[in-house]
Amino acid sequence: MLQHLVDALKAYGPWGVFALALLDSAGIPVPAAMDFLLLGIGWESPDHAYFAALLATVGSLLGNIGLFWAARGGARRWVKAVPEPDKPQKFRAWFRRYGLVTVFIPATFPIIPLPLKVFVISAGVLHTRPGKFMAVILLARVIRYFGLAYLGIQLGENASYFLKHNAFAITGVAVGLALGLFLLIKLNDRRAGNATIS
Repeated sequence: MLQHLVDALKAYGPWGVFALALLDSAGIPVPAAMDFLLLGIGWESPDHAYFAALLATVGSLLGNIGLFWAARGGARRWVKAVPEPDKPQKFRAWFRRYGLVTVFIPATFPIIPLPLKVFVISAGVLHTRPGKFMAVILLARVIRYFGLAYLGIQLGENASYFLKHNAFAITGVAVGLALGLFLLIKLNDRRAGNATIS
């Protein structure tokens, strides 16, 4: 049934991409369909590729914001014991420091087997600042979707082949970027600590 829905939305071209991105980011899983659809539009209709990428970005942003706020509202309603701000749980403290990196990496790279929705829900439940969350999702989706549109235009039918056969290299870049971001955050924390001491 889900495959029928994906096929039906594909028929609407860029606007189908918008609907698919919205559904996928809001919590209805459509694995890899978005990425291959954008690649397909890139080589079949190059004139519409960047417009499709823009609609995919907007749809994904709206879907992720909806999931974020649903998790945030659900946490208020269902979590009985919320830790005091001065005594945060370990995961809460870790997520406050590094959580948006865990949102950024799977939101950016098409071949990373990390459950983005889990991190989006965590961001909502743990009261990440909405502005920061939206900025991270927007940046990640612009990189991903416009990058896929560009690949589709440049490589045509070979774009899917390129992604599949460079999955290891792309994963390596993602891991390297994640480590780099973690190290930057740690370095920033250290500098802030030294500034406070002096």
